[in-house]
Amino acid sequence: MAAKSAPEIAQEFAQAALSAAPVVILGSGASAAHGVPGMGALASCLCAVKPPMGWTADERSEWDKFLAQLAAGDDLESALQAVRPTERQTQFIVTETHTFLLPHDLRVLQTLLANRRALPLSRLYRHLFDSTHKTVNVVTPNYDRLAEYAADAVDVSTFTGFNYGYLQSRARDPNVRIFVNRQVTRTVAVWKVHGSLDWFQDSASQIIGVRGMPDVPPGYVPLMITPGIDKYRLTHSEPFRTILSCSDAALDSARAYFCVGYGFNDEHVQTKLIERCDRDYVPLVVITKELTTSARTFLGGGRCRRYLAIEEGTMGARAYMHDVPNGFDIDQPIWRLDRFLDEMTGVPA
Repeated sequence: MAAKSAPEIAQEFAQAALSAAPVVILGSGASAAHGVPGMGALASCLCAVKPPMGWTADERSEWDKFLAQLAAGDDLESALQAVRPTERQTQFIVTETHTFLLPHDLRVLQTLLANRRALPLSRLYRHLFDSTHKTVNVVTPNYDRLAEYAADAVDVSTFTGFNYGYLQSRARDPNVRIFVNRQVTRTVAVWKVHGSLDWFQDSASQIIGVRGMPDVPPGYVPLMITPGIDKYRLTHSEPFRTILSCSDAALDSARAYFCVGYGFNDEHVQTKLIERCDRDYVPLVVITKELTTSARTFLGGGRCRRYLAIEEGTMGARAYMHDVPNGFDIDQPIWRLDRFLDEMTGVPA
């Protein structure tokens, strides 16, 4: 019998990982594929906005320092970590981020209304639920709602840590589920560790989720954690403390990980993942347009014992595995989720 080729071995590895009901980790690249801008575009947006007239001289000075960091070539997170914005400056950044991203998010929804098969993530969910599994866990630092939209498109429930309905209060139980005929419905649990475009809080810090709201409700502000120093402080308050706990629990019990467009640049997401890939040999599959420096460092550092990583390549894709660290070419662009599902799993469109 002829020895299997590297692409054949990669396909078998991918199929085994997906059959293990992996935790899905969505990075900014997963959203960028559908027109939702990333941190670079957001940085450009913040450079162009005019600060409020009521800021103090110190606040204006701190903002100028932030803009200077961006002009010097720092990325958004590095620039925000280099300065100390006041609480209202942080809220200004959050509000501008919400205003900037929301139209792009809603355009994805409009596309999905016209074509319920527009998101390959829906196909992935359908494949993962083609078993006895009742819950698929998704962990993401993204604010957009692509994970939820994709679930809606295949008629499965979503749970984000908030109770069901249009006006959502924070759930006290992370295992709240919908039952039909005494059977729990299939549910995508989306753990949004940095917040969501439809989470808000009022001046008394009362937290709500409002599905389908095209604007920030009067008397409320968006509830999202932006890059910078405050990112670590705010995770100790609700709902982020509970969401992070649920995210950690999902990552800690996962039998495999499937990363889409994730760059391994967020400690809130990857700490448990890295630990278990090292200690427990949990298989990891990564697909992305371009592997980040952080991803290459992790994969090449020996702590990930079983992995398949795929990025764009000259022949279509370039793949790397734990036993083929220098990589090999694949003649299909399977770094894209739709083509990955086509070529590696046979999941129908």
